[in-house]
Amino acid sequence: MDLRWVRRLAGGIACFVMIAVPSLALAQTEIVVWHSYRGEEKTALEKVVAAYNAAKAARGVKVTTLAVPFDAFADKITAAVPRGKGPDIFIYAQDRLGGWVEAGNTIEPIDFYLDKETTGRFLPTTMEAMTYHGTVYGLPLDFKVIAMVYNKKLVANPPKTSAELVATAKKLTDAGTGRFGLAYWYSNFYYHAPLMGAFGGRVFDEKGKVVLNSAENVKSLETLMKWVEQDKILPAEPSTALVTSLFNEGKAAIVFSGPWFLGEIAKGIDYGLAQLPSIAEAGGNPMRPWMTVEGVYIAAPSKNKEAAYDFAKYLTDLPQARTLAMEGRQTPANKNVYDDPQVAADPVMKAFRKQVEVATPMPNLVEMTMVWSPVTTAMNTVVQKSALPKAAMDVAQKEVERDIARLRSKP
Repeated sequence: MDLRWVRRLAGGIACFVMIAVPSLALAQTEIVVWHSYRGEEKTALEKVVAAYNAAKAARGVKVTTLAVPFDAFADKITAAVPRGKGPDIFIYAQDRLGGWVEAGNTIEPIDFYLDKETTGRFLPTTMEAMTYHGTVYGLPLDFKVIAMVYNKKLVANPPKTSAELVATAKKLTDAGTGRFGLAYWYSNFYYHAPLMGAFGGRVFDEKGKVVLNSAENVKSLETLMKWVEQDKILPAEPSTALVTSLFNEGKAAIVFSGPWFLGEIAKGIDYGLAQLPSIAEAGGNPMRPWMTVEGVYIAAPSKNKEAAYDFAKYLTDLPQARTLAMEGRQTPANKNVYDDPQVAADPVMKAFRKQVEVATPMPNLVEMTMVWSPVTTAMNTVVQKSALPKAAMDVAQKEVERDIARLRSKP
């Protein structure tokens, strides 16, 4: 063999490697993230993404974000992701988790990636919210719960029990002038859930059977109607707009709502936050709001799952949780962030962190989507005094059972 030819071949290969390797290093992996944040939340997320991109630039990984209007977000995920037309990651609450899992090719299970160090960073109930039939499908990013918001000018000491709540609210209620001691959207099932939870009420039992007309649920509605009819501490025909207006005009002393309400409070209103009261009629048990958890999910059709998980893990880690808390005004699922001195001193973070201790994850079963309409109708008939609580919930129970049976009978 001609050794000169071998040398020329080797040189050519070396030259090719020298040219090809740098070009490969420049190849970029793009991770697309969909979210529905606006304002401070969006700014904080973009700051975290920028830091991640700077750290990963040498490895050719880049995260880009797309803000999707919330009203269209769920439908967009349902339509685009299974067809491979969606993002690598999307951020959404757990209430749709079961439906997307059942639909298939939407959310990637992530048990394979998880380790104890990662799962141990979160509030346990937030990991529960990311779990469907024993499989984990997302990393929890933040949580939202209803708590008590009160006007400090009107309420010096927030009530800790239902007896104190009623007594305080009665003193501050004057229906003739449109003033109420307590205001919240009590005809909405989500806002009623804390009172229902105090009685041990729920939507599904341990086996997933619908139990809307249970004695506990009925008792919670009877207690609500006592506040409305006998104690007369609540405004008629409640809505989020009415509640906000009353509070901002100084005509509502106490409001039950979540972190989204705080941004609607008018400047000049000196408000405080406290834990929801315990309910004497429920044996002194605390009101237990539903906890909604925004998860970071990997889209099943993503071609960059490992890189996507790396970003999801980064996004939910402690330094980023602090940014999301202090700059985005979110309540992170990462439990360790609440040990940070600045976060621990923040009255808003402190209040919601305390409230979540008695919260329960909103059901993420696919059947939950069939509950809202019948129960909304039932709640309205009760509040409008068109039906008694037991009769109204019996109707809702039958309707949901029928819809679930139809769902399960489909091939």
